[in-house]
Amino acid sequence: MARNSFRGSKYKADANHDADFGCTLKELRSLMELRGPEGLQRIQECYGDVQGLCSRLKSSPTEGLSGQADDIARRKEEFGKNFIPPKKPKTFLQLVWEALQDVTLIILEVAAIISLGLSFYRPPDTERENCGRAAGGVDDEGEAEAGWIEGAAILLSVICVVLVTAFNDWSKEKQFRGLQSRIEQEQKFTVIRGGQVIQIPVAELVAGDIAQVKYGDLLPADGVLIQGNDLKIDESSLTGESDHVRKTLDKDPMLLSGTHVMEGSGRMLVTAVGVNSQTGIIFTLLGGGDDDGESEDEKEEKERKKKEKEEKKKEKERKKKEKKEKKGKKNKKQDGSDKKKGKDGTSVDTEPLSSEDGIDGEVKKKSNLPKKEKSVLQGKLTKLAVQIGKAGLFMSAITVIILVVLFLVDTFWIQGLPWIKDCTPIYIQFFVKFFIIGVTVLVVAVPEGLPLAVTISLAYSVKKMMKDNNLVRHLDACETMGNATAICSDKTGTLTMNRMTVVQVYVGDRHYRKVPEPELIPGKIMDLLITGISVNCAYTTKIMPPEREGGLPRQVGNKTECALLGFALDLRRDYQIIRSEYPEEKLFKVYTFNSVRKSMSTVLKNYDGSYRMFSKGASEILLKKCCKILTASGEPKFFKPRDRDDLMKMVIEPMASEGLRTICLAYRDFPASEGEPDWDNETDILTGLTCICVVGIEDPVRPEVPDAIRKCQRAGITVRMVTGDNINTARAIATKCGIINPGDDFLCLEGKEFNRRIRNELGEIEQERIDRIWPKLRVLARSSPTDKHTLVKGIIDSTVVEQRQVVAVTGDGTNDGPALKKADVGFAMGIAGTDVAKEASDIILTDDNFSSIVKAVMWGRNVYDSISKFLQFQLTVNVVAVIVAFTGACITQDSPLKAVQMLWVNLIMDTFASLALATEPPTEALLLRKPYGRNKPLISRTMMKNILGHAIYQLTIIFTLLFAGEQIFDIDSGRNAPLHAPPSEHYTIVFNTFVMMQLFNEINARKIHGERNVFDGIFNNLIFCSIVFGTFVVQIVIVQFGGKPFSCVGLSIDQWLWCVFLGFGCLLWGQLITTIPTSRLKFLKTAGHGTQKEEIPEEELEEMEDLDEIDHAEMELRRGQVLWCRGLQRIQTQIRVVNAFRQTTSPYEGLETPESRSSIHNFMTHPEFRIEDSEPAIPLIDDTDLEEDAPTKRNAIPPPLPPVVSSPNQNNNATDSRSFHRHKDIIKTAIPQPPGSPLHSLETSL
Repeated sequence: MARNSFRGSKYKADANHDADFGCTLKELRSLMELRGPEGLQRIQECYGDVQGLCSRLKSSPTEGLSGQADDIARRKEEFGKNFIPPKKPKTFLQLVWEALQDVTLIILEVAAIISLGLSFYRPPDTERENCGRAAGGVDDEGEAEAGWIEGAAILLSVICVVLVTAFNDWSKEKQFRGLQSRIEQEQKFTVIRGGQVIQIPVAELVAGDIAQVKYGDLLPADGVLIQGNDLKIDESSLTGESDHVRKTLDKDPMLLSGTHVMEGSGRMLVTAVGVNSQTGIIFTLLGGGDDDGESEDEKEEKERKKKEKEEKKKEKERKKKEKKEKKGKKNKKQDGSDKKKGKDGTSVDTEPLSSEDGIDGEVKKKSNLPKKEKSVLQGKLTKLAVQIGKAGLFMSAITVIILVVLFLVDTFWIQGLPWIKDCTPIYIQFFVKFFIIGVTVLVVAVPEGLPLAVTISLAYSVKKMMKDNNLVRHLDACETMGNATAICSDKTGTLTMNRMTVVQVYVGDRHYRKVPEPELIPGKIMDLLITGISVNCAYTTKIMPPEREGGLPRQVGNKTECALLGFALDLRRDYQIIRSEYPEEKLFKVYTFNSVRKSMSTVLKNYDGSYRMFSKGASEILLKKCCKILTASGEPKFFKPRDRDDLMKMVIEPMASEGLRTICLAYRDFPASEGEPDWDNETDILTGLTCICVVGIEDPVRPEVPDAIRKCQRAGITVRMVTGDNINTARAIATKCGIINPGDDFLCLEGKEFNRRIRNELGEIEQERIDRIWPKLRVLARSSPTDKHTLVKGIIDSTVVEQRQVVAVTGDGTNDGPALKKADVGFAMGIAGTDVAKEASDIILTDDNFSSIVKAVMWGRNVYDSISKFLQFQLTVNVVAVIVAFTGACITQDSPLKAVQMLWVNLIMDTFASLALATEPPTEALLLRKPYGRNKPLISRTMMKNILGHAIYQLTIIFTLLFAGEQIFDIDSGRNAPLHAPPSEHYTIVFNTFVMMQLFNEINARKIHGERNVFDGIFNNLIFCSIVFGTFVVQIVIVQFGGKPFSCVGLSIDQWLWCVFLGFGCLLWGQLITTIPTSRLKFLKTAGHGTQKEEIPEEELEEMEDLDEIDHAEMELRRGQVLWCRGLQRIQTQIRVVNAFRQTTSPYEGLETPESRSSIHNFMTHPEFRIEDSEPAIPLIDDTDLEEDAPTKRNAIPPPLPPVVSSPNQNNNATDSRSFHRHKDIIKTAIPQPPGSPLHSLETSL
């Protein structure tokens, strides 16, 4: 019947018109908005059945589309492309404008403009003398006229700084977008075109395509199921329901984009792609607010939110008071797992809120889990930058005050002059000059290059890691890897080659040590064996001919199944013939493999109404379900428990101890006389099997793995193997890899035993029980995904060792998602990994190889070292420049380093040095030390010694030159020059020597662990060499030809040589400093610690309760509200960029907790985006629940779409308008800011 209707409708469609499809985009779009039975009903009403829909879309359920280019193009035109356009990147001009927002720069600009304006004013000559000593004394007219040059030069250098900054941001964003598109291109999907099964990039999918979906896929488009086996889908991303939805042709055939296939397989007809798919529609709704101005509703919405916020604040304060009163009385029994201790010992109860559907309760419970901390490095740096910024602000203020006071005292008190009206502009000019000096001190003091260095270093590492087969999806994962202390690795594919082959067989009562000749196997067994392998392996698994002559055949699909198909080919039988005899739609029922069943079964219906089921699975599990076994004659005989034990001992254990994976193949007949079995009752179906044979599958260890594991162990990283395999197999492979060495005292456990040991009598997991096991555990076999998650969580939460463990995990299956998310760094397999695993991971291993993880460790440690190198260099310059400007100003009433010179020094120091030092390539030596740990300060005592030591040398030289330079070089003194005096040789030598010392010190800064040879490997880093050389050339140009704007005079060759020699002294002095043992210098302190929990004010702790991840950098920014600290703005930009990247490349955070998500084609929205709710309800709050109230309400009740979407200050993020950061809400609740404050701008930018 179906066939006829299909044929009929096909003719109709053809007759209709060649170019038109039998349904419109609008129809299909509205069809996909229906769920389950309604959708099915609509299909039946409009199209007859799914076949009818296929023919209207001019597609064949078995052959797929023809795949002709013009047909595909027409479909793209008619039904859209499978592509969701990202937000436009910021233009270069926008970035320039952003860089100009920097407060310090604005202050400099204003000062320069005032200075410019005043320099054109000249009082009548007669009175010039009366304005005091400092003003007079300029004989040459031309000199006085050149007064405007300084102002103009400052403006020019500001423009330079802005352009460099904007260019940096622009190139970073470009890199990130490149990476983003690389991730997108990686994504492929299997479709049928022209009868051939091919893989195409997700963006190439069109409506009408027939796509094959299988376990672990993330659906890239909407579609209707044509044929399915046991298909279960996780639709929580769209509906928020966590239960898996069963998809069948007769109940619910609707498949939606962005959802995950958790079990089974099938084929679907693609009906909606790109912006017309369910995901795309939600994206468009979220991104739509960008262009239009705010509508009236949104304004009202904002007002209402404001009021709510105020009420909430009052509520909070009232609660605080109550809490204080109650604190005295409170002495409840403490329960470790349910209460979170506040800092002062008050316990914040976390009883679930009385909410309608308990969502709030869920959120509450979650807040108790230890948090996954975000970039620790960024946090430490921000904290350091803020501290230095404060110091710089203080110094610059004092400099200005001292200069002004000295000037006033000198002019009006010592010289005793009256204030003459005509002289006012000249006095103002002096004040402006002092002010400019103050601001330049601030500019030099604030290390705005710090965040830049991190971003450059991370971006550079990420780019280079691509070459090492690491595709980094979250920037901070790269840095966290440097601190990793434990790696929990899968066995298959990571430690082994994932090229499985059958090497031993037990069949017909004989154990063959190699694959037997076909003649040795009885014909009856052979037929069962080959049919069983052919139909009971996923039809997507195939063996393809090798790509080049003499190569190995290509294995496509599940590798274990490939081994079995290869075994069939070794027996000189063709599985393809049997597959064409039983096409996929003829299979009566398929029980697909999942982690609970650990087996797969396929049922065939025979012509006489009887059924035959083939099963395959882990031998120790499947043999327990066998009651018969085939003998040498091909007849079944009874298989008793005792026989089974013998088989285990004689066959399975020897195979496993050689590192083979054992698989049992079995079958069962259901005679027609017994009637129809109950197919849903799996336990009854999967018993009474007859064993056909047991095969031993070898998966050889990758040759490079043992060496990589040795490197890890030397670097202080413990490698553990977590596998679903038999314990003997696992132990054998672990020994081959070097994870366990003979004679070591280590544990190898099976999942069952592990669970028995970590649970108490009530079956609850106890941390102290895990703590007894994990330090010695090396192999966990027969483990379920939950065991993996438990182990990872147990190690991370453990407190037995003084350093918190940082755990990396590898995973490839859908079920590894939770463990990958829980780990500090999740590695997904690029080749064997499912989409779900890739989404949950931080780094994708494009070659599935364990040795790539070692490379990631190396890069991670290198990032940390690069930043430290930069810090060591930067802080030396800061200290010296600030002290010179400050003392010089106080003693000579003028800064020895002029404003423009300072800006140039700042440019070399900050921007160029961060480029030069942040791009040092990693060396093997990095793997010889132990991990730093999370609490290691950025500036070690050795670095502190270097910084102070070099500062002493540089200050001595500079002050000697400043106060005795004129005698040494026999030139005129440059001190106490009048206002518009020409530049002097004296001050030029001071400036030049200063820059030379910085250049040579940059070479010193390449080593931070007190190594002697600072030139080691310098030529491996071309960027470094070219930057040092380039700076040197520019410096020559500035000194010789800079003239008035740079306050320089050309120097003679001897003077130049002296300057270079004094600079070179830095290297010699460095050797001297290295000789002094750090341990002797007890007074040195470390700096740049991360924030410890104890230092965080209680209110903030309470706000943090609600965050899933703690973002250290953001916490620091909130703590240090340095108002016009130039660095703050730069830091904001950097954090914006990093966040942007973090959000852009993370298609969506969290499998268990859908969070701010944004991605390419696949994204998961969170319940927050349910657009129907326009009225946020106010939750009922128990009295016991206090501080956490405000943030929880935000998570628990889906608010209307936040108005942030149309905020003018969009960050440079491809998908920003759809990424809602929870932090943002919490910042707003926590600190109501006036709109002008820098925090407000931070808020909008984040």
